[in-house]
Amino acid sequence: MTPAPIARGRPWRPALARGVVLRHDPVRGADLLLLPERVVVLDGGAGGVLRLCDGARDVPAVVAELAVRHPGAPVASEVPEFLDRLWKEGWLR
Repeated sequence: MTPAPIARGRPWRPALARGVVLRHDPVRGADLLLLPERVVVLDGGAGGVLRLCDGARDVPAVVAELAVRHPGAPVASEVPEFLDRLWKEGWLR
């Protein structure tokens, strides 16, 4: 298996993979990832993190933006792990 982008030692600019769409469902009051033949309901601030994954920002820039928005939150440790998990699922490129 290819090493995760974060572990490769070069800047990774995460973006949603082809066929993956981020939507907000006002009925559920939740963000959703729409995948081929599957829907994933996102918890907490996951949708806000993924909205920053536009392919222009690298992971440190995403973390920095979230640190400004959520002072004191453990974004420096949690966000890279979260993005790595989503990459392993094939939901990020």
